[in-house]
Amino acid sequence: MPDAQIRFAHSDGPTFVTYTPDGKYLFTAGQNRSLRKFTHGSPDEPDIIDQEPDHGFNTGISANNETLFISSEDGLVESYSVRTASNYKLLTRFSLAARDVAVTPDGHWVAACGDDINVKVINTHDTTKHMILRHHSKPIKHLTFDPSGSLLACSSVDGIIYIYSLTTETPDLLHKVTGAIPEIDVDSEISTRAVWHPDGRAFVVGQNNMDIAVISRQDWGVKKLFAGGHSSDITALAWSKNGGFLASGDSKGNVIIWESKNQNIISKNHYEGGITSISWHPADNVITYGTNQGTVYIQPEPLSSDHEKTLKLHLQPAPGFLPVGADFVRLERRNERKEARPNRQEKTSVDDILAQLEGDEDDWLEDDDGAGYGERNENGKRAAGGLSLGVPSIKRHAYGSWSPDIHEPMQPGSTPWRGDRKYLFLSLIGFAWTVDQKTHNTVTVEFYDQEQYRNFHFTDPLLYDKAVLNENGSLFCSPPGRGNPALLFYREHETWGIRHEWKTRLPDGEEVVSIALSNAYIVACTSNGYIRIYSLYGVPVKVYRQKHAPVVSCTSWRDYVMILGNGPVTADGRAQLTYTIENIRRGEVIQSNDVVAIPDKATLKNLFFSDDGNPMVYTSDGVLLVLQHWRSPGQAQWVPILDTAHLDRRIGGKKEESYWPVAVAQDKFSCIILKGGEKYPYFPRPLLSEFEFRVPVSNPPDEDQAKNDPIAKLEESYVRESVLVSLAEDLVENTRAEEHEKMDVVRRNVSIDKILLQMLALECKDEEKQSKCLEIVGLMRQTRTLEMAIKVAVKYDRHALAEKIEEMRNQMEED
Repeated sequence: MPDAQIRFAHSDGPTFVTYTPDGKYLFTAGQNRSLRKFTHGSPDEPDIIDQEPDHGFNTGISANNETLFISSEDGLVESYSVRTASNYKLLTRFSLAARDVAVTPDGHWVAACGDDINVKVINTHDTTKHMILRHHSKPIKHLTFDPSGSLLACSSVDGIIYIYSLTTETPDLLHKVTGAIPEIDVDSEISTRAVWHPDGRAFVVGQNNMDIAVISRQDWGVKKLFAGGHSSDITALAWSKNGGFLASGDSKGNVIIWESKNQNIISKNHYEGGITSISWHPADNVITYGTNQGTVYIQPEPLSSDHEKTLKLHLQPAPGFLPVGADFVRLERRNERKEARPNRQEKTSVDDILAQLEGDEDDWLEDDDGAGYGERNENGKRAAGGLSLGVPSIKRHAYGSWSPDIHEPMQPGSTPWRGDRKYLFLSLIGFAWTVDQKTHNTVTVEFYDQEQYRNFHFTDPLLYDKAVLNENGSLFCSPPGRGNPALLFYREHETWGIRHEWKTRLPDGEEVVSIALSNAYIVACTSNGYIRIYSLYGVPVKVYRQKHAPVVSCTSWRDYVMILGNGPVTADGRAQLTYTIENIRRGEVIQSNDVVAIPDKATLKNLFFSDDGNPMVYTSDGVLLVLQHWRSPGQAQWVPILDTAHLDRRIGGKKEESYWPVAVAQDKFSCIILKGGEKYPYFPRPLLSEFEFRVPVSNPPDEDQAKNDPIAKLEESYVRESVLVSLAEDLVENTRAEEHEKMDVVRRNVSIDKILLQMLALECKDEEKQSKCLEIVGLMRQTRTLEMAIKVAVKYDRHALAEKIEEMRNQMEED
């Protein structure tokens, strides 16, 4: 092994080192109120970033490719530009010393801790957005994010590791790991940092007996031990980029490199001064160490040529775990995934355009006019064509050729890729998301009801790209990979009993377009136009081909499935969006290839059944539609039950926002509010908001108008309640309705009559509106209400009206 390069970077005291993820730069921080920026592989002296003269000693360092983050003893948490080594920014300040700082892999959030007890998690783009972690009673010394950025391990000075989930606006404390790390002082150089393995399934910590424990994420217990290597306190730990090796340093300057697979020591070296920080280069066979004497050791070739081969392999499994998808870790697959990710910053030259035109006359198109044909779909592929779903291209073809404008496939409840992660499913039950780890994905599922359901997380070598959750289980599907067909995976929710799961592979060349899960059936719509239906235990129930193709999406409830497809092309070249509803158990088609009523310029954002089983769609113009009378063939109508553009909070341009649809339950629209120009929810998961239904009968009045003209509000209430009562009546007539569902019909009818009585009382004040009053009375549903209407007419001296109402009451009694 060559001699290490020694850099006297800082004055005596703990020195902290880190490479940027791309490996271009090495940053160091120490006790002399300045930072050093080394260019990897360059013999030049480092750039110096001077800090304020009264700046406290630095205590922590973290970096991504754009920004460097520093914590210090004077309580400051700061950031600097990696490229220019400037653009200083104060992220937050503690009243006491700050002890550590960590940034999420995507760079959106920074966590900082200190002697103030609480941990702060700050948004790097908007520091006014932050989260506070308060479940611990002693100061936190070390912080580390897992590879997905969704979990934060906080090592407290009292010997407890607190594991937080940051997927919600209010962070959840998932677990407290006790007995794994020693108790230390806040200024101790002993490391109790939980260092996550790159595959995210475990982390390592130094223990009291100088061994290194592997803590499994499955049960937070000790999985393996790196034992017998150190005879003094462990002060630093770091995994190689692929997790194949672990480097550990101690207070006497000893550095050991371990092989992860069998926990064997492969090298042991000594450096002057206690080791306080270790950083592996992301690509090269180089490690850098910081010491408590202010020196930095850059060690080339710490691994022999034999072991260097392992360093260049794909992601290695955490100790004690099986390999993570070795069959999927190929250069071709990585390139394929890389191409599938949008890169808005790439530029295209004239030569590039000409070269592309020679190969494919359509691929040169860019979405420079916002028409959408240059965007990528949720699979990361160009939405305007080139899909491996058997979907005809809708791009603007060169040389005047034409093809119809079709509706692209979509999976209800999912978002497109943003950076390295996407939501697979969002609902009122819970949510699932996946993180791209380059060689594999990691999938996490969390539930709102933590008492009834258990969260779970797994390493995903199959690259699942769609999911559905309900009260019974979770359904996932993966696209076909090289040599691997598409796969469906169903898993019952884990309680405290036996958990059932099954998998099935689709025929070669067939890809899943959309999946649905009810409490009775599993539905998969495929690129071949097939609708494949399974029981919850994996029994194939039915396979047929949808009449209108390509298929767009599907959703299900109980025995019903609704499937959307591309129908006939209209005069403007746009394919109609059609739907079919079938009762699977009875084999009965209820609605066949009817049209989904959405405007020409709008697109489908989500579709789902409400909690009481009514089909709903939400469109890009912000309108929620319910399918009324859908159980009666040929009678179904799409009724707007809410127009979010007319919400009170948006009248007069009060708020610039849009809404991500999630579900409809208890006559309320549940959604995620997206501020500004955001199109999709991101992490941490925002809180759900609820809006009452409001049918767009007329322009919604403001508060002053409502006081002067209350009739408009009553008219809207009447139309809305009429729609809801018809849905409730259909449910009672066509299903084995429960008692509360029958009572709901009675309650809604009473509510409608009450609204009509209020309208009658207001209109009776105007003598010229006697005809309208009579129409209002004609809408009443109960004789008792007609009797009360007669009293209202008499009260306002409308005796002729009272006589006509009396005639109507008598006729109703006779009928």
